[in-house]
Amino acid sequence: MARSKETLMLLLDVGPSMHPYLADVSKCMTTLIHRKLMLSKNDEVGVVYFGTTETDNELNKEMEGYHNIVVVEPIAVVSQDLAHRLENIPCGFGSSDFLDVIVVGCDMLMKKLGENKKGNKRLCLVTDAASPVREPSEGTVEDQVRNIAERMGEQGIKLDVVVVRVGQNFLINSTGQHQNDVLLDLFKLHTQAEIGIARTATSMLGIIRPRAVSPTTLYRGDFELTPDLRIKVWVYKKTSQEKLPTLKKYSNEAPASDSHATREVKIDTEYKSSDNPDVSVPPEQRTKAYKYGKNFIPISSSMEDSLKFKPEKGVKLKGFVKRSDIPRHYFLKESSIFLPEPGHQKSIVAVSALARAMKEHDYAAVVRCVWRQGQTNVVMGILLPFVSAQENVADGFYFNVIPFLDDMREFRFTSFSSMPESLQPSCEQQEAAYNLVRMLDLSPSEDEELLQPEQTINPVLQRFYYFLHLRSLNPEAKVPPLDESLRCIVEPDLLRLDENQYAINQFSQQLTLTPNIQENGKKSFWKGERRDGNVLQIKDEPAFMDVDMKNPGSVSFNSLASRKVEEIGSANPVADFEALMARRDSPEWVGKAIQGMKKMIYDLLDSAYNGNTYEKALACLISLRLGCVIQEEPLEFNFFLRDLKTKGSTIRLQDFWQQVMGKKITLISKDEAPDSNVGAAEAASFLTSEKLIAKKEEPADEIDEMEALLGGAMS
Repeated sequence: MARSKETLMLLLDVGPSMHPYLADVSKCMTTLIHRKLMLSKNDEVGVVYFGTTETDNELNKEMEGYHNIVVVEPIAVVSQDLAHRLENIPCGFGSSDFLDVIVVGCDMLMKKLGENKKGNKRLCLVTDAASPVREPSEGTVEDQVRNIAERMGEQGIKLDVVVVRVGQNFLINSTGQHQNDVLLDLFKLHTQAEIGIARTATSMLGIIRPRAVSPTTLYRGDFELTPDLRIKVWVYKKTSQEKLPTLKKYSNEAPASDSHATREVKIDTEYKSSDNPDVSVPPEQRTKAYKYGKNFIPISSSMEDSLKFKPEKGVKLKGFVKRSDIPRHYFLKESSIFLPEPGHQKSIVAVSALARAMKEHDYAAVVRCVWRQGQTNVVMGILLPFVSAQENVADGFYFNVIPFLDDMREFRFTSFSSMPESLQPSCEQQEAAYNLVRMLDLSPSEDEELLQPEQTINPVLQRFYYFLHLRSLNPEAKVPPLDESLRCIVEPDLLRLDENQYAINQFSQQLTLTPNIQENGKKSFWKGERRDGNVLQIKDEPAFMDVDMKNPGSVSFNSLASRKVEEIGSANPVADFEALMARRDSPEWVGKAIQGMKKMIYDLLDSAYNGNTYEKALACLISLRLGCVIQEEPLEFNFFLRDLKTKGSTIRLQDFWQQVMGKKITLISKDEAPDSNVGAAEAASFLTSEKLIAKKEEPADEIDEMEALLGGAMS
């Protein structure tokens, strides 16, 4: 269903107390118009300044009393001229009475659209609420606010208020500001009003909504608890991802002066036979196919349709689980909200009773959902209760999709507690990490949370729409630098970093990553990093990586990761192995590096002549063991070393196996990698028993007797 056109009145405070913030207000207003030009080009917008020195509005001419209010732009379809005019909002020096300007804005809306007419009508008030409100001739200011709010509710006029308090502490607001805040809160009780407090330029951008999003139901129907018990519910989207608009294909073949040219690009697809490229294949001779191994299995459209699962529309309760049994990271996609059918009293009572019981016992409900008839997939989700604190808002449930077994991805991230004691952080390191987290907390107890989702605009969308506006004015416009109001969203806040510099310095001093210099002048960088991104301090082990000691800074983890090595070569296999393990563009490189290194060791042993490749094979084996420890692949190495031990028992490779035992290269135990199936005792005895067997010599007479027996058997 198409969204109805919105008529919006911008009521902007330009009084003396607002002068420091007018540049930010101007930026927000132009952003609002840019968005409307892109998303809602048929919307109508009017602009009114209050707090001006002069007065120019129709209501003051008719009734008097509405001073210091100027109608800058009457209600008209949104345009680029309006955006250009709002780029420089002038300063005023009059009194800023926000109640008077609300009345003027309502009067303009009703005169434009007519009284009691349906439609999207909205007022957007931007003020710091610092100026006192004029006392009415009869009654109190509170009574006047109630009358205005009730009248707005009757006409269906919504109110959005942005209270500008940039750089102010909300605990020390003036008495006048506090009284005005109380008056603004009265609007929320009697009409549809939303009030946001902007403490930064960034939050101001987020509070001002570019368009009114009408709630649309995802599902209307029964919530089936049992076959005999159903509740009427409506399901709405609670959150929805806002994406960049789809780019359209544009043709510049038509003359630029032709205003009636659609410039649409039509695409025709034609299928040709591989045997005869000049012959087109008609639709009835084409069919879809699924790749199964190396073959393609054709599936006709009728067969594909018969294979589809066609469940009936409905929401069914499967059961209840403890809330703690459903971790937060199970939630998928966007969240929705379950509400009882409006006006259905029994449903309202039933949903409220169920939600309160679930909250009291800390339960969540598992439900099976099919939103539409003919939907080919079933959604399993979880219902979490919410109990409303407002009398005019019904209780309900938050709904989140949960995964099936096929959707689960188990990524193991080992805790430091399972590591050897030498790899665990010290008390000083742990305390430095705790201090860093505490001091950079975005939700300190004495202040409001920073970067709230409700007040944080998407910086990608904001920059895109602004650049689109620049290109509409100048086709040769370059991409502008990132706006400062958006920089604090995508980059750390420099002020907070300065305030917490001590904690940052302590953290960097306690947890440092330094190159591991060996006695033989070798250096290894990659082994301080694991696949899960944790930086560990590893015991010194030779990495056999050649480094130019005249320029020790020439090798780093970044340089290793930047080397796009695809496979392990024979020239420098250890360096290639380390480069592959350091790559982070795909998780497949670790497995490929391990398999490649095992193959390289076998190749070096097979091509050995008088042991000329044993030293390189031994270096590869040491590097492979270290990599399997860090990347938590002990089973891979242990299986390989056992196989190598079997091959080393042969006469040809006995010399190499003696070198392995000399270097004490043993199995990876559980102390080194928790996933290992080898205990410390078994790992220690792995080489001991083999060493005894290798040194044992057969007596000469027994060998001669064996040869004689074999010779007789052969004859």
